[in-house]
Amino acid sequence: MNIILVMIPLSLLILVGAVAVFFWAVNHDQFEDLDSQGLLPMADDPEEVEATSNERSKSAGTDQ
Repeated sequence: MNIILVMIPLSLLILVGAVAVFFWAVNHDQFEDLDSQGLLPMADDPEEVEATSNERSKSAGTDQ
């Protein structure tokens, strides 16, 4: 029974930490470009994929 008194607050603390890390990642644009990193292993020239993703992100920013 005593272990429940430790595990419940510990799990709530871990949950709060995970939510804080998620919102930090969203605020720092970590989820903006999900496609280019998956295409890098298939590309002949990795710089070409990065340039294409940069052009895409610039054009997406001007549409808003």
